[in-house]
Amino acid sequence: MNMMYKKTLVLVAALAIIGLQKSYAQTNKSYEMIVDGVKVIVQPSGNDIVEIQTVIKGGVQNFGPEKAGIESLALNALTECGTLRHDKNSFKNALDRVNAAVYGLCVKDYSVIRMNCIKMDFDAVWPLYAEAITIPKFDEKEFLRIRQDAVNTLKEQDSQPDAAIDKYADKVAFAGRDYAKDPYGTADVIQKLSAEETKAYYHSVLTRSRLTIVIVADLDRTVIEQKVSQLLAAIKPGAPFHLKKDFFRAYKNSFAAEKRDLATNYVEGVTSGPTPGMPDYNAFNIAMRIFGNRHFLYIRTKNGLSYAPQSWFASGSTSSAKFAVSTTQPDKYIDVFYKLVDTVKTAGFTDEEVKNMKVTYLTGFYYRQETNQAQAASLVANEVLFDNWRRALTLVDDVKKLTLTEVNDAFRKYIGSTVWVYQGDPQKVTAQNYINGLNTGPAGSGQ
Repeated sequence: MNMMYKKTLVLVAALAIIGLQKSYAQTNKSYEMIVDGVKVIVQPSGNDIVEIQTVIKGGVQNFGPEKAGIESLALNALTECGTLRHDKNSFKNALDRVNAAVYGLCVKDYSVIRMNCIKMDFDAVWPLYAEAITIPKFDEKEFLRIRQDAVNTLKEQDSQPDAAIDKYADKVAFAGRDYAKDPYGTADVIQKLSAEETKAYYHSVLTRSRLTIVIVADLDRTVIEQKVSQLLAAIKPGAPFHLKKDFFRAYKNSFAAEKRDLATNYVEGVTSGPTPGMPDYNAFNIAMRIFGNRHFLYIRTKNGLSYAPQSWFASGSTSSAKFAVSTTQPDKYIDVFYKLVDTVKTAGFTDEEVKNMKVTYLTGFYYRQETNQAQAASLVANEVLFDNWRRALTLVDDVKKLTLTEVNDAFRKYIGSTVWVYQGDPQKVTAQNYINGLNTGPAGSGQ
C-alpha cells in the first residue's frame, strides 16, 4: 500500500468520524436521576427501540472460589426457570409474541439483566421484565436442566484451547485475587449448586445499593420514574457497596506449564495495565492497539510463528495487558517477542502510528455505538468501572488529545515483567527462556 493511498484512507475515516459525531451529538441529551436510592441513566435514542440494562455490581467480588459461577447460574434461572406468575414456556411465549428479549449475562465486574423491545410493546414487556427480576421461581426441575447445560458448556470450553489458555492465565496470574475466578465458574463447582442456595444468593445481591439502571430509549421521564419506582419497591436497600479496584503488577517473570495433548502449543502472557481512572488509561489503550499490530506483523508475517497472534488490553477493576499465540516454536516466539518489546521501549511508536490508530479506534467506537444495546453497554461499563457514565460521551475528545509522548510513556510504564503460562507439550518449551527475558516492572513501583 503506497503512502498516498494510506493517507487517503485515513482522511476518509476521519471524515466518517466527523459525520458520525454530528449524528451522535444530535441525540446526545443524556441525563441521570436518583429513584429510591438507585441511579438511573437515560440516553434518548432517536428510534423506536427500548433497551434497558439493570446492573448488579460486584461480579466475581460477590462470591468466593467455592461458589464461582453461582451468579451466572442465578441470572440464567431468572428467565429459564419461570416466575411466580408465569412458567418458563408461558414467559417465553409472551416475549416471542412481541419479538422482545429478556435475559441476564455476567462479566467479571458486574452482571446485567437486559430487556429489549419495540416502544409500542413496552407496556407489555416491562411487567415480564419486573417479574424476572423480583419474583423468579427457581423451579427445581428447570434449574437442574440449566445447571447441567452450564456444566456441559464449561466442559466444552475447556476442550477449546483458546478459551482454556486464557482461563489458565487468569488463574495463575491473579492467584489470590478476585480476578482468578471465572464468573461462569467451573464444572466441579456448578454441579454442586442447588436451586435453593442459588435463589438465596441471588436475593442477597439484589439490593438497591448494588444496582444501576441504564435506559437507552425515547421514554417520558415521568414514565421511567414510575416504572422504576414500582420495580424497586420490591427490592431491599442493602448495605453500601463499592467495587474494589486492584492494581496488578508482576514483579518478576514467571512461567507455568500444563501438559495437554494438542495439535500445537498455546502460550499466554499477562502483565500490567492501568486501572480505570488512572490518567494514562486512554494512552495505554491506544499503545496496546498499536503494539497489537506490530505483534501480528513480527510474529506471523515476518517470522511465521503463529497463525493468529494476539495482543490486547484487558480492562476491568483489575486491568492487564495480554499476549497470546498458538505455535509449534514457543522458544523462538519468546525470543522475537522480547526483542520486539525492547525495540518499542527503546525507539517508541511513530507519530504516524499514533495518529492512524486514534482515527481507527474512534471510527470503530462510533460504529460500535450504532445500536441501543451497544450504547447502553458503554454507559454501563463506564459507570461501573470509572464511576463516570459520561466518559462514554467524552471519550472521543479525550482520545483526540493524546500525544505521541503520552502513548510511548504509557507503554514503557506498564509493559514489563510478565506471568507466562503454557499448555501443550512441555518438552517443546524452555521455561528459562521466558523467565530470563525482560524483568523490568512498570515505573512508579510503589503501586
